Amino acid sequence: MIAAQLLAYYFTELKDDQVKKIDKYLYAMRYSDETLRDIMTRFGQEMDKGLSKDTNPTATVKMLPTFVRSIPDGSEKGDFIAVDLGGSNFRILRVKVSHEKKQTVQIETQNYDTPEDIMHGSGSRLFDHVAECLGDFMEKQNIKDKKLPVGFTFSFPCGQTKLNEAVLLTWTKRFKASGVEGMDVVQLLNRAIKKRGDYEADIMAVVNDTVGTMMTCGFDDHRCEVGIIIGTGTNACYMEEMRHIELVEGDEGRMCINTEWGAFGDDGALEDIRTEFDREIDRGSLNPGKQLFEKMVSGMYMGELVRLILVKMAKEGLLFEGRITAELLTRGTIETKHVSAMEKSKEGLSKTKEILTHLCVEPSMDDCIAVQHVCGIVSHRSAYLVAAALGAILLRLKENKHVARLRTTVGIDGSLYKMHPQYSRRLHKTVRRLIPDSDVRFLLSESGSGKGAAMVTAWAYRLADQTRQIEETLEQFRLSKVQLLEVKKRMRVEMDIGLGKDTQDKATVKMLPTYVRQTPDGTENGDFLALDLGGTNFRVLLVKIRSGKRRTVEMHNKIYAIPHEIMQGTGEELFDHIVHCISDFLDYMGMKNARLPLGFTFSFPCQQTSLDAGILLTWTKGFKATDCEGEDVVGLLREGIKRREEFDLDVVAIVNDTVGTMMTCAYEEPTCEVGLIAGTGSNACYMEEMRNIDLVEGDEGKMCINMEWGAFGDNGCLDDIRTEYDRAVDELSLNPGKQRYEKMCSGMYLGEIVRNILIDLTKRGFLFRGQISETLKTRGIFETKFLSQIESDRLALLQVRSILQHLGLDSTCDDSIIVKEVCGTVSRRAAQICGAGMAAVVDKIRENRGLDHLNVTVGVDGTLYKLHPHFSRIMHQTVKELAPKCNVTFLLSEDGSGKGAALITAVGCRLREQEKQQQS
Repeated sequence: MIAAQLLAYYFTELKDDQVKKIDKYLYAMRYSDETLRDIMTRFGQEMDKGLSKDTNPTATVKMLPTFVRSIPDGSEKGDFIAVDLGGSNFRILRVKVSHEKKQTVQIETQNYDTPEDIMHGSGSRLFDHVAECLGDFMEKQNIKDKKLPVGFTFSFPCGQTKLNEAVLLTWTKRFKASGVEGMDVVQLLNRAIKKRGDYEADIMAVVNDTVGTMMTCGFDDHRCEVGIIIGTGTNACYMEEMRHIELVEGDEGRMCINTEWGAFGDDGALEDIRTEFDREIDRGSLNPGKQLFEKMVSGMYMGELVRLILVKMAKEGLLFEGRITAELLTRGTIETKHVSAMEKSKEGLSKTKEILTHLCVEPSMDDCIAVQHVCGIVSHRSAYLVAAALGAILLRLKENKHVARLRTTVGIDGSLYKMHPQYSRRLHKTVRRLIPDSDVRFLLSESGSGKGAAMVTAWAYRLADQTRQIEETLEQFRLSKVQLLEVKKRMRVEMDIGLGKDTQDKATVKMLPTYVRQTPDGTENGDFLALDLGGTNFRVLLVKIRSGKRRTVEMHNKIYAIPHEIMQGTGEELFDHIVHCISDFLDYMGMKNARLPLGFTFSFPCQQTSLDAGILLTWTKGFKATDCEGEDVVGLLREGIKRREEFDLDVVAIVNDTVGTMMTCAYEEPTCEVGLIAGTGSNACYMEEMRNIDLVEGDEGKMCINMEWGAFGDNGCLDDIRTEYDRAVDELSLNPGKQRYEKMCSGMYLGEIVRNILIDLTKRGFLFRGQISETLKTRGIFETKFLSQIESDRLALLQVRSILQHLGLDSTCDDSIIVKEVCGTVSRRAAQICGAGMAAVVDKIRENRGLDHLNVTVGVDGTLYKLHPHFSRIMHQTVKELAPKCNVTFLLSEDGSGKGAALITAVGCRLREQEKQQQS
């Protein structure tokens, strides 16, 4: 018993002694955490260089865009072929992805040899060989007559400009086929297939094996956004934000970047940690000076590194009593699989003795312990270096996501990682130490990169089909110049119908006379009260206008809410509420006793018979108060004031908000003769020649016409450009069949159109994983302000996602891109058809005056015009294109509906005084 203990003690002492000796000898291969963090920083800097357009040409870590924009989301399905070429063996797989109860994958695979003479022969011979094997596989599968989509895993550094194109930058892994570098490998394979002529293949995607690994693991875990290979070679890929990838246009969403990290250090960045053994390995390789990081960590070189260390130690008498055999001096006699065997915890020492005996070095127990430790240091260093480079990638993901703690999955494959007994544990432990604020799951790729290539192909196939179908859906909203000119032409026809005495009854564009005969001339003066009713809020204003050299307009106002039950109650209740608000305001201003002239901005379609009389034609914007339609609203207001018996007012004018907008801008700019509202609702007005207005007597001068153009199309004249989504929004509105033009271009409805499109795309499985949330089913949830936010150029996709998540829509980056495109398409059409209407108006003014060229200003107001990032620009552009003989300036109105009402009242008072003077 004591003898056994003594032997164990002696053995432990011996082992410790040998370990210390080797540690001292190979101290340059052992790194502190500080060194690893430094390497991590260096790799981060190399990544930045590779991503930047300016520094990429000289970068060693090439950071190649792969054009893979998404990891699998569970909706992939179909029958695919994957060709996996990356070493001396290559595989062809048939991958069937089906959706019955759950997504299942069936894989059938066959391995083919690539003889050395083909690897080192001509490129055409290599691709003929691949095409021949593919033909053999298809024949065995009995699918030669089917043109199945093919994914091509090509595990060499390639530059890509699209998913199905890859230009080989340089051969690695002992491949040296001539005439391939600088060529598109998809084209070369297609050419070889065509030459055979006995089958067709549709190569939809070419991916690197690392990307294939990420996609394979991404199928099982949707959090997977990094792929790593640690085998014969080594590489990594990850999902990068598009905004950081300067080599590819666009900054929306993400794209997988193939780092090609094997070349890290080729510019000397790792010189301080490379050893004499690393340099010797490099000198004896097929590609001296290249792939230096790979030569320090990958399985292809690990056994050889160990052999070189053992040779040197033996030469120095530190091993095998200085014995050096021919076997020990022969390259390739220690392979990485031997290193793995020697490091096994139980039988490692006996395996070491067996392997060394084969090398005829007659090892002692000391030698076996020492060699085992040498293997440990070399493989440990590999795991350390991979952990440092992976740490830089994880840190980048963490920063991209702006999170305090990163949760992610790394898909991993490669013989070294899988076969070595300690490697995976060492790697995981080091990563967690270097990036403590992270929860990283390492997921082993079960079926290599072939399944991943099929997943990329499935994704590309689905994406191509999905993109085509989404494009077809949105194409209905994309109007050509010919269609927009037709809208302009039809608007002009409807304007003429509205102006004609005999046709006005059946007109949809009512062209209502406003009895506003002049724009302000600057002599307006006095204190005026203005009321503004046009939505859920009601304003009362006191406007003090002063004329003279320094014209001023001073305004005081108070906002009052109109409860829903009053909006949809009786007319008497509505006007009593309005009068109550006026009373409160007059108390607030201390003006109960003054009989002020009043202008009433009433933003609903009215038939005016004079400046101070307007018959409500129809309620819009959610109002439904009874006993008002067909009545004079000024009369209803006067009756309400009478019932209150508290104060008296001189109601001078009833004004539409569009007219108020025109008047406000005309006060600043005399050439302003058109008003436009592009907000919750949409409308326009303009100064028409009296001779063209059949409904009002007299041919002299001009009068402002309130077009009420929102009803354009109510007679069906726009049906050819209305979509199923427009019809759905109309049918579920408060006024089906009415205000059809307004429902295509105003803020109140754009969000609803978008919501209906999103529901349809979700039903078809293109959005939100096919799940229609309760939120998406809720009418009115998608407010137009969200369109403005989503379409903002400054908004990154993550912020779009957060808006959608705020709406209860759990979206991916891909979803966000689609939503942004839908919003952009709907708002673009709105701006264009609004521009087509405006082009009809300004051209009519030009023709009225018999001018070849017209300079005119349009006063504009409305939240859509003011807040949407692109609406105004697109509308201006459309007017310019459709009315080239008009030079149109757009002037933003500052409080048109309040100040405008006061100005119309002021102009009305001025004209009334002039008439009195003329009569006397």
